[in-house]
Amino acid sequence: MLDASQFDDYSNLDIALRDNGVVIVTLDRADKRNALDVATIDELVRFFSSAHRNGVRAVVLAGAGDHFCAGLDLIEHWKADRSPDEFMHVCLRWHEAFNKMEYGGVPVIAALQGAVVGGGLELASAAHVRVADATTYFALPEGQRGIFTGGGATIRVSDLIGKARMIDMVLTGRVYQGQEAVDLGLAQYLVEGSSLDKAIELADKTAANLPLTNFAICSAISHIRNMSAMDGAYAESVVAGMVNTQPAARARLEAFADKTGARVRPES
Repeated sequence: MLDASQFDDYSNLDIALRDNGVVIVTLDRADKRNALDVATIDELVRFFSSAHRNGVRAVVLAGAGDHFCAGLDLIEHWKADRSPDEFMHVCLRWHEAFNKMEYGGVPVIAALQGAVVGGGLELASAAHVRVADATTYFALPEGQRGIFTGGGATIRVSDLIGKARMIDMVLTGRVYQGQEAVDLGLAQYLVEGSSLDKAIELADKTAANLPLTNFAICSAISHIRNMSAMDGAYAESVVAGMVNTQPAARARLEAFADKTGARVRPES
């Protein structure tokens, strides 16, 4: 069960619980534009490793201050003067954190504002839903910094927008924002007001789904995407066999059958 006291010893993440099982996780390094240092990545690994087990129904991932996340903490990286082996293991830890987000079975809704840059875009791309506001901009400036992506951009960002566009972003420092960014797939929602308010609204909605159904949506789809078409079709059938026959789903199916449940209708 969720207990606020279990999050008291987090330093770089501010974690707030809502009554419906939604947890708001805020990157809390506003003075660094929420740049990701080793300690922050460790806290993300720790939180998402136990989120489903602890009964979290949905996560809103946000950034304190004016920016979501400016990516790798370049000052820490420069001061550490890491060897190739050391930085490879830093990258592997990033992959561990972001994989636990994407494959963990708990819906993650990212509330974006300001910079979603470099590793910040890699972090956002591991969320299942991304909400941008009018200030949000996306970039992969690694090429200009003399470095290379190491947190999964070659996997997730290229999957969202295509290989050619991702290469363009890294090579030239191209920045996307507004409706163009949404049209490309960098975010699914663009709001004029608060991205956090919209993200909470979406998280509340997804938290009302059955947990097993959400687990399948937020885990199986990504796994199946990595399979061949034949293997994916088989895996989808197995997952559907479990999810679509769960006892908790029968009441919802009955409500649909007797026309007492909510109907799917276009927004007016």
